[in-house]
Amino acid sequence: MCGIVGIVGHTPVAPLIVDALKRLEYRGYDSAGVATIEHGELARRRAEGKLVNLERRLKDEPLDGLIGIGHTRWATHGVPNETNAHPHFSNGVAIVHNGIIENFAELRQELIADGYTFSSQTDTEVVAHLIARELAAGAEPVAAAHNALKRLQGAFALAIMFKSDEDLIVGARNGPPLAVGHGEGEMFLGSDAIALAPFTNSITYLEDGDWAVIRRNEISIFDMDGNRVDRKRQQSLGTSFMVDKGNHRHFMEKEIHEQPEVISHTLAHYLDFANGRSKPLDLPFDFAKLDRLAISACGTAYLSGLVGKYWFERFARLPVDIDIASEFRYREMPLSKDSAAIFISQSGETADTLASLRYCRKEGLPIGAIVNVRESTIARESDVTLPTLAGPEIGVASTKAFTCQLSVLAALAIRAAEARGTISAEEEKLLVRQLAEAPRFATQVLKLDQQIEKVARELAHYKHVLYLGRDTNYPLAMEGALKLKEISYIHAEGYAAGELKHGPIALIDENMPVIVIAPHDRIFEKTVSNMQEVAARGGKIILITDRKGAAAASIDTMETIVLPDVPEIIAPIIYALPIQMLAYFTAVFMGTDVDQPRNLAKSVTVE
Repeated sequence: MCGIVGIVGHTPVAPLIVDALKRLEYRGYDSAGVATIEHGELARRRAEGKLVNLERRLKDEPLDGLIGIGHTRWATHGVPNETNAHPHFSNGVAIVHNGIIENFAELRQELIADGYTFSSQTDTEVVAHLIARELAAGAEPVAAAHNALKRLQGAFALAIMFKSDEDLIVGARNGPPLAVGHGEGEMFLGSDAIALAPFTNSITYLEDGDWAVIRRNEISIFDMDGNRVDRKRQQSLGTSFMVDKGNHRHFMEKEIHEQPEVISHTLAHYLDFANGRSKPLDLPFDFAKLDRLAISACGTAYLSGLVGKYWFERFARLPVDIDIASEFRYREMPLSKDSAAIFISQSGETADTLASLRYCRKEGLPIGAIVNVRESTIARESDVTLPTLAGPEIGVASTKAFTCQLSVLAALAIRAAEARGTISAEEEKLLVRQLAEAPRFATQVLKLDQQIEKVARELAHYKHVLYLGRDTNYPLAMEGALKLKEISYIHAEGYAAGELKHGPIALIDENMPVIVIAPHDRIFEKTVSNMQEVAARGGKIILITDRKGAAAASIDTMETIVLPDVPEIIAPIIYALPIQMLAYFTAVFMGTDVDQPRNLAKSVTVE
């Protein structure tokens, strides 16, 4: 959500800042801006919409300056327009901000009473005026920033620049991530290592409550009390990733097609394919001694956890409590000392998930984190990091991260089952061998793209879609609906097929396509009965099944997408691909912004 870049350099920085902001587009945004110090004065260029608009503005009105800050904004306070775009100025102060200042209304009234005028609707402008007021009272820039920071409540990351000092950027973090990049006679600030990748691979991550004084040749980091703190300088993995679409139209398409490879990498990290065993893990808990497992996440990550619940309970006989993180953090769930918690997040920065983790930490639970960014806050605050090896996922709608999360959860469920003695050595070997087949089956499914594209062309004519599934296919039904509405803006709902008669059946008519996810498994016949109920009411069925299911269904469908016959444990991983492809092609036909759908952000770092 939003993106920050700052550079204290020795060459003109505006083009470099825009280039870095492009690497943060995956986070989602609706306006952008850059500010520099030009001939001793603050200067800025801002534009509504995509970065191409800002580039056009800079081409017509270039910015000089060897120091600057830039921002991509995702609107929270105030509509997305140029006036509300960052950076914001106040009497020699320039500022960019991610997050939400929760006490901004109170501070705004205080500042208005002191004679300050607000030109935007944002909460960010409050911070600029607070710092300017401190300067007016005689404080030096660094002290002015610190004094203002102490007044702020909420989640925020900030980059602050002063026209009076062309060798200074102050960065601050309280929630949303912020990293400092080290160069030779130049320093960088960014929302993540990917943004800084063209400049440096030497990174220092700020912790919550840190603020940093950044100059060309040094960095000093303090806590909110003003005490100097040491933070580790490290080589960043982010710099090894060159992010481009290759031969694909969109990042989402590219990431869908990367799944066989990244699923393979992820499974190999947790499973010993040669010996048919799950690899030992250095966990902060013993699966054999747990009485319950708590899982929490948001969005697609939550749905992967819901699939994981089925696996843990079926194979390891381990009860699982799973909650959406925004509910988990507030309902004061009682937790047993014999429990453990697992949190799932692609970015590792999801605000609600992080808050839930901290609740469990306070309650004394051992914590594991399934994340795609090993350097993230959730990873750093967990007892053990369980990485997904998906690589950078640029498309806002998660695809390869989801199937890698499923891969980790399946491997963990097998590990738990082995530890708890609920499967034999031979059963473990069979499950490991079946998981090893997932990349091959995924490759086969990707070859169905022409058929799925044809179905999507038809689906694009409808305004509402219903997804149905049973067992692990129920979370997949919700994931399919989520993908479709995220990127095509078609209203869609995912239901447990058994719930059809408890309400959704009232919606069924010839204008309601129903997508049924139903491999030929032990409950296939139950799902067939639901399809018959849909067919009897004129509903148009798109059936996603295997060869046995297609033969046994005996129902006329709008289309039947036939997948390979796959083992039950890998079915959720494999069946995720066609629902991703269906959403992708539908969005393409609808002409939407597939990689950066409206109103959405890749990393949700505020509530």
